[in-house]
Amino acid sequence: MVNVIEVERLHKEFGSLKAVDGISFYVQEGEIFGFLGPNGAGKTTTIKMLTTLLKPTSGKASVAGYSIAENPKEVRKNIGIVFQDPSLDEDLTGRENLEFHAILYKIGKERRDKKIAEVLKLIELEDKADVLVKNYSGGMKRRLEIGRGLVHEPRVLFLDEPTLGLDVQTRRHIWEYIKRLNDTGKVTLILTTHYIEEADYLADRVAFVDHGKIVALDTPQALKDKLGGDVVSIEVHKEIDNLHRHLKKFKWVKTITKHEGYLDLTVDEGEKKIPEIIMLAQKQGIAVGSASIHKPSLEDVFIHYTGKSIREEESAGWKGRIRAVHMRRNR
Repeated sequence: MVNVIEVERLHKEFGSLKAVDGISFYVQEGEIFGFLGPNGAGKTTTIKMLTTLLKPTSGKASVAGYSIAENPKEVRKNIGIVFQDPSLDEDLTGRENLEFHAILYKIGKERRDKKIAEVLKLIELEDKADVLVKNYSGGMKRRLEIGRGLVHEPRVLFLDEPTLGLDVQTRRHIWEYIKRLNDTGKVTLILTTHYIEEADYLADRVAFVDHGKIVALDTPQALKDKLGGDVVSIEVHKEIDNLHRHLKKFKWVKTITKHEGYLDLTVDEGEKKIPEIIMLAQKQGIAVGSASIHKPSLEDVFIHYTGKSIREEESAGWKGRIRAVHMRRNR
């Protein structure tokens, strides 16, 4: 397989802040590659470097065979970007939005008309092509944005939170559309998302980024298999640090993570270990609110490597965005 993206020891610093700290990875042609991590982990900075919106401090990377530092124009010709924030002109029709994008890429009229027709069919908006975008639903707008990113036939399409804010049914529809798009084998997809199940369903491989470093990278199933056994979640209202300290001493506790008033333990034969855990808590005078058991999920992997759940990241999202804006203004 051909590597359409290659990243080697990539760094990005803003003063004393190391936003990206020497990451290396590759993405194969035709792959859906998931890029996940807590707010401020370095995901967005990495994507901005790969799309030539930021220059790296050091290291190197190539996209579609072109260096992001030496041939940024060629990189831009070979990529499409679907931004997290809406970027359509709502006073234009769907067709006009696609046409304007194609003109920016200097696509001739004959080829432009043909490609726009193909894209409208692909995103299932043929019957809405001449309707003003302001009258589109959220799902229709997102499909149009994805379609717009494909008009100039990029080799790599970057999808930044492609289903953020959409209802569950619409989100699922977009997932199926992305799968069909990838099945053509003509475009490589780089996906950033806060929906852990989205990455699990769509991505061929997933990279977890934290503090500017890649802390885990593999297929979703392989990442889950690395945890092994069962995940036991213990709800603790008080003295959670005390219980955490006692439990991590036991050899049968493979991993233990604290988050949101819960302790998550990876153990073998979890159903047998729950009574033992509760008895230990009682001996320490610690009240256990609830206990549950399940097989490791990609969410558990995320918690294991970052110490936070993706739900915590979502709930703190607006605060994180405010902090990010503040940091950008002070750079």
